[in-house]
Amino acid sequence: MVAVVQASNADINLLARLLRAEGEGEGVRGMQLIGNVGINRIRANCSDFKGLRTIPQMIYQPHAFEAITHGYFYQAARSNEKRLAKRAINGERFWPAKYSLWYFRPQGNCPSTWYDQPFVARYKLHCFYQPTAEECDNVYSTF
Repeated sequence: MVAVVQASNADINLLARLLRAEGEGEGVRGMQLIGNVGINRIRANCSDFKGLRTIPQMIYQPHAFEAITHGYFYQAARSNEKRLAKRAINGERFWPAKYSLWYFRPQGNCPSTWYDQPFVARYKLHCFYQPTAEECDNVYSTF
């Protein structure tokens, strides 16, 4: 497979750490979904994610991911998460994150919208939201 975003080994490690820190409790598929959202943010170039071109820009965007404020994120990437990160970088996507740009873990039920964008589905504890075509048609056409 050909990468859908440019990624060095350092970028792969960084994304792998994010997948683990944000989604480890959701299992392999949960981590894949986190990767999908991140790659979508880079590829879509819309909404809150205009100008993001790299994995570090996406991960360290202010207020983007709570996990980067916790020590667990800064532990070394493991081979399993690196494989999952490479799969996301290569454009492998899964529902409900296939077109999603947002996710979060609420205390209760998933709200019907998040940042004014529609709810797609819940995967375990995380709710996923994809933009409307008016908000971001790129997310539907860049892959």
